[in-house]
Amino acid sequence: MHDFIPVNEPLLIGNEKKYLEECIDTGWISSEGPFVKKFETEFAKTVNRKYGISVCNGSVALDVAVTALEIGPGDEVIMPTFTIISCASAIVRTGAIPVLVDSDKYTWNMNIEQIEKKITKRTKAIMVVHIYGLPVDMNPVIQIAEKYNLFIIEDAAEVIGQTYYNKPCGSFGDISVFSFYPNKHITTGEGGMVVTDNEELAEKSKSLRNLCFQPQQRFIHEELGWNYRLSNIQAAVGLAQLEQLEKSIIGKREIGNRYLENLKGLSSLQMPLPKTKYAENIFWVFGIVLIDEKYPKAMSIMDILKTKKIGTRPFFWPMHEQPVFHKMGLFQNESHPTSENIARNGFYIPSGLAITDKQIDIVSDVLLELFD
Repeated sequence: MHDFIPVNEPLLIGNEKKYLEECIDTGWISSEGPFVKKFETEFAKTVNRKYGISVCNGSVALDVAVTALEIGPGDEVIMPTFTIISCASAIVRTGAIPVLVDSDKYTWNMNIEQIEKKITKRTKAIMVVHIYGLPVDMNPVIQIAEKYNLFIIEDAAEVIGQTYYNKPCGSFGDISVFSFYPNKHITTGEGGMVVTDNEELAEKSKSLRNLCFQPQQRFIHEELGWNYRLSNIQAAVGLAQLEQLEKSIIGKREIGNRYLENLKGLSSLQMPLPKTKYAENIFWVFGIVLIDEKYPKAMSIMDILKTKKIGTRPFFWPMHEQPVFHKMGLFQNESHPTSENIARNGFYIPSGLAITDKQIDIVSDVLLELFD
């Protein structure tokens, strides 16, 4: 019997140890250390942005982005219902209102055809979230934003290294954010980044992540911010990971394509699209959706896989079905059928960068046995 196969295991085979030893040897372990600026500069360059502002995780990067744009009470932000709760909570905490759109059936990204009809006089921004490895079709979104003079907040946490028509994801928003959680293509353990080309937004973001200290009178505050700083230790790991990004993307595509080849005979499962007209999938995760009603829902299949020592993770649960938002009076009586379906019938299987071909084949064989 094989050992347990985790849903994700990061790969740390570059200069991580070397850079961490440098942090320890020099004593630079806090956010004041030199790796922070190096990481910010190199990462911003990688995604074709002028400014990079590191933060302690991707969720707070969204807090900084929304606040930097001065989105607040009464404002509306259009966003996908199928995403992580951090996207909606960043909006709600400012007093603004998330306005939801459903998912596209095939890419699982937000349905861009629903965006324009949701715009009102109170709409201030569109929050784009690239889901699971394929980018949102950005050109129509950019055209809508320009037509109605709206900001674009781009959450590129799940597509580090991905491109849209050969332009880096994360380069399209007025302000864009990334996450460096261990299951991302670049990890710092915990961590995130805000990127922009706007100097004013960059300076505002730097201030917000650093308690809004002032240059001359550090402990006199005109505004409230947060301590969302990234440490030099984390940035050192991030820089080493960034050096390996190109190899990581190649590896992720090899993992995804091996699964697609192994599982191509299973008509009862919807697999990730390998590509669209504007991007080749980078398979941040390898998601599958059950499309044959004779099988139980995703949670039951995940329980079976657990008994066979295979880790899984459920798909996101839609924002319009979140109890916490219902208690706030949000999203009453809303229905977004595609998101509801993939949430109930979708899950993802092991596909971390450290997975081996043998492990992929073991997982594939188990799935073939279950569904063939």
